[in-house]
Amino acid sequence: MKLGELTIGQVFETKSYKLTKDDIMRFASEFDPQYMHLDEEKAENGRFNGIIASGIHTLAISFKLMVEQGVYGDDVVAGTGMNNIKFFKPVYPNDELHSVGEVIDKKEKTEETGILTMLLSTYNNRKEKVFEGELSVLIRR
Repeated sequence: MKLGELTIGQVFETKSYKLTKDDIMRFASEFDPQYMHLDEEKAENGRFNGIIASGIHTLAISFKLMVEQGVYGDDVVAGTGMNNIKFFKPVYPNDELHSVGEVIDKKEKTEETGILTMLLSTYNNRKEKVFEGELSVLIRR
């Protein structure tokens, strides 16, 4: 969708994505190799009582779901920023995540492009918010 086709307050909801322990460990081993994502025994005895997904993994899944939903499509030129990134609850193996994106700002930049900002909120299958962040993209007008 082009910038002109989107309105402030418009909301988009994604499909769900089930996260496995293997997914969590594979991502963490490459991008966030901390014990709470990789060491089952240590994680069991830690604050979260088991393996949890990296926050960066949760953010990446949230963005993937929104892209697959079709809001951005081929009209996006590039990402421009992320603000107010918050992780509210841990994400565990077998959690099913889905995201809700709300258009919160849009600005014309040039004759051909503008900046679109969405508030992206991600929930688990227990309807608990696990992630929230403002993501901005350069998009065709």
